[in-house]
Amino acid sequence: MKQVVQNYKSGELAVLDVPVPGCKPGGVLVRSAYSLISTGTELMKVSEAGMSMLGKARSRPDQVAKVMQSVATNGVPATYRKVMGKLDSYTPLGYSLCGVVEQVGAGIDDVAVGDLVACAGNEHALHAELNWVPKNLYARVPDGLAPRHAAFGTVGSIALQGVRQGEPRLGEVALVIGLGLIGQLVVQLLTASGVRVVGVDPDPVRCGLAERLGAVACGDPASAAMEATVAELTDGHGVDQVFLAAGGDSNQPVELAARLSRDRGRVVDIGKCRLDLPWNAYYEKELDVRFSRSYGPGRYDPEYELEGRDYPIGYVRWTERRNLACFLDLLARGRIDVEPLVSHVADFDDAVETYRLLKDGGLKAVAVLFRYPGPPDRAAEAVAPAVAVPAVKRRGGGAAAPARAAGAPVRLAFVGAGNYATSMLLPHLTRRDGVELSTVVTTTALSAANAQRKFGFAGATTDLDAVLGDTSIDAVFVVTRHSSHAALTRKALLAGKTVFVEKPLALTEDELAGVLAAVEESGNDRLQVGFNRRFAPLLREAKQRFGARSGPAHLRYLVNAGRLDHGSWYLRQGTEGSRFVGEGGHFIDTASWLLGADPVSVYAVATSGNDDLHAVLRYPDGSTATISYVTTGPSGFPKETLDLVADGRALRLDDFVRASVYDGRRKQWVGSRLPKARDKGQSAELAAFVRAVRTGGPMPVPLESLVATTAATLAVPAGLAGGVPVALAEAR
Repeated sequence: MKQVVQNYKSGELAVLDVPVPGCKPGGVLVRSAYSLISTGTELMKVSEAGMSMLGKARSRPDQVAKVMQSVATNGVPATYRKVMGKLDSYTPLGYSLCGVVEQVGAGIDDVAVGDLVACAGNEHALHAELNWVPKNLYARVPDGLAPRHAAFGTVGSIALQGVRQGEPRLGEVALVIGLGLIGQLVVQLLTASGVRVVGVDPDPVRCGLAERLGAVACGDPASAAMEATVAELTDGHGVDQVFLAAGGDSNQPVELAARLSRDRGRVVDIGKCRLDLPWNAYYEKELDVRFSRSYGPGRYDPEYELEGRDYPIGYVRWTERRNLACFLDLLARGRIDVEPLVSHVADFDDAVETYRLLKDGGLKAVAVLFRYPGPPDRAAEAVAPAVAVPAVKRRGGGAAAPARAAGAPVRLAFVGAGNYATSMLLPHLTRRDGVELSTVVTTTALSAANAQRKFGFAGATTDLDAVLGDTSIDAVFVVTRHSSHAALTRKALLAGKTVFVEKPLALTEDELAGVLAAVEESGNDRLQVGFNRRFAPLLREAKQRFGARSGPAHLRYLVNAGRLDHGSWYLRQGTEGSRFVGEGGHFIDTASWLLGADPVSVYAVATSGNDDLHAVLRYPDGSTATISYVTTGPSGFPKETLDLVADGRALRLDDFVRASVYDGRRKQWVGSRLPKARDKGQSAELAAFVRAVRTGGPMPVPLESLVATTAATLAVPAGLAGGVPVALAEAR
């Protein structure tokens, strides 16, 4: 089998062929599916190995002390041979993985061959194709949890044990110093515990990530704004707990902890940072300094870890194995989300190059996974079928706009006259010069007559075919229930009409393919979907003020959708699709427009019943967009809030009423200091559509973008069903 090793003397990293470990009693042999690189602990080892002997000595004074003791006892020659022999040997790397049980040792009855398990330990969960793992260092993976997420089990246990040491209570405020992998997990665990979290880290990208994952606010540790934030959240008292998840030689973290803690607050050291405690500051506040020892009780106890002797639960509630199982359960129930932390997945054969890129800074990462070749069926991710993004094929380069007499009004027909059409579209069109409302088509005669009377349509009918056959009509609006959108759009395109269809364009992949088949058959690509938010004046100005970016962006979009009235047709998922499929295209389109690209994959998790869900979209340049669609929020809370962070700048949109752009430590631009009426872009969207119809110019949004957004929307329920990321096939 293959295993990643390092020579601590020379710093050499290698993937070696080594013998397969035996399956001893009291443990299991596990074939790895994914293992996680700890970008903190492991990179520290890799960096130390590359130092000179003097540098190694300076970095490990504890080991130097042992060497000096050995010199005093055994003499210089013997000590030298011993030290050089130890340094000039290959040592393993890794301590967190997920894999499949391949063989069960004597005395093991809680797992069977083929079970998926998460494993821990820097001697037993190594970056290797096979590992022997003792009983108390593995835990069964809950059904439905993806192996790549279960591979976070060990680092999750470290974060969980640190949080337990802080003894958080509902309503408290905590400060997390260092927002690397452990810090990001601590933020989520505290948030899940009902604690408000402030994070500090000099990296603005990590700060933005922590805020998307639940932190109230994050920023640079040297920023006075962070002290002001803590004072505001705590009424000037200071935080209840500080979690030191930072590394390095600076004493700044422990000094900041003292400055921002309340009287008799708790300071928990999880990472490995300098701990020269400023005596006066800690004494005057009587701060409670605690250490978190790795994964929890049992760590470093050979009777527990190697011999399988458990601690009675009545005396030790949370051992390292129970912490591991607890963290896996939180992942499976969607209380913790590790997918946004995955910066890179590398094939195991590329391990040496991956470490080199991490060490040299060529790969900026929070978490990196190794993917192992040929995992058994149980370990392979149950990949949901990829959602295809159909290619847009135009006959003869696309349809030319029908010839129109100069100065003639744009004649529009409406198919459907429900609440959205009569409240959000028609009022804008009735006031627009050069537009004539020709005909309204509904399924009931009275609704057509009502729309004709209220908005001044020249005619009203229930005969759709007559309208589609009317050559004087320039464009058709499809504003019906979701289940009919694709079929009506297809008919209108085949009839040669320019079409405006409200979202969603389609409820299934087959419906989407059918629309594009109509485009190819007719040569008519004159189509617009009602994704209006990209036309909102406030958001467009904010995007312009934000400017171009050079690095990946991180976008968070919270949609407080609210509950629907009992009996609403939106709840008829069997015929009208899910709420998110019906509405989610709005938010995906907005994110893609802001990021300037179409998504390449979608990962989704939801609560029971899929009413509240989170969709994480990935983009070609590494950007991510997290859309949180919730139905259980308070009615008084804004419906839509959006944050975009990139290149040390941030854009914030508050429900299309206010917007602001931050640059460095100050607000660069504020859209309005006084509330305005919400303008979600319908008027500008309709103006652009009418202009395209009148002039024959390009449609306001490229058809390829409309198709990509629709495919990404359909990928969300596919991802919820599969529990894994869904690739968007690049057929465009």
